[in-house]
Amino acid sequence: MTLNANPVKELEGKVAIVTGAAGGIGRATAMLLRERGALVVAEDIKPEVEQLASLDGIAPLVGDVSKEETARRAVALAIERFGKVDILVNNAARILNKLAVDMTVEEWDSIMAVNARGMFVHAREALRVMIPKRGGSIVNVGSYACYYALPTIAAYAASKGAVAQLTKVLAIENATHGVRVNAVAPGDVETGILDDVRSDGRQFLVEHGKGAPIGRVAQPAEIAEVIAFLASDRASFVTGSVVMADGGYTAV
Repeated sequence: MTLNANPVKELEGKVAIVTGAAGGIGRATAMLLRERGALVVAEDIKPEVEQLASLDGIAPLVGDVSKEETARRAVALAIERFGKVDILVNNAARILNKLAVDMTVEEWDSIMAVNARGMFVHAREALRVMIPKRGGSIVNVGSYACYYALPTIAAYAASKGAVAQLTKVLAIENATHGVRVNAVAPGDVETGILDDVRSDGRQFLVEHGKGAPIGRVAQPAEIAEVIAFLASDRASFVTGSVVMADGGYTAV
């Protein structure tokens, strides 16, 4: 296989779906994939994602990532607008900061529905169109919480552990179909993921990120670069991997 060592336009002719695309890692990823030539369905539950409609080659979709119907709509929109699906970036996620002893079943289920079930239903629908054409790449966005335990994030950590295992199983199941499945596991990234749980969410992430061996928080664009690599043919021999992009947290 001849690989393109220059990432500029390396995704020309590819069609991608990116969930959680209204902001943070999702938006940075959607923009980077588009910059490198892909046509993109940008999905989010937040209506702000519709602002991306003004950009050529990006089709926004508002929907709840945990719903089967949303996953089907995303794949259908990609095929209707762009003719196929080559790449799925399962990025949408929520977090809840609460001790397990104080957590309700409804709170637990709400996190698992978005972070684990949402990835499953989107991967399933994407695979149903990738398998017949014998090619595709799925990149799931996990977290250092796939492996690293912190208090007050029981539901989030459990959901991200599920993402790691889902990634590996899907990789094994679909390798013979020409579909690669990988995950990236970020550490602290300066995004709005904590905005619903604390007023100083971004500053908290900045400060917490200083505890990583690298000494700082990541920016969304840095994680998008890892996602774009895994989605591309440059990662043609990589499948079933959880790539740590956590500033060294899990190395100590």
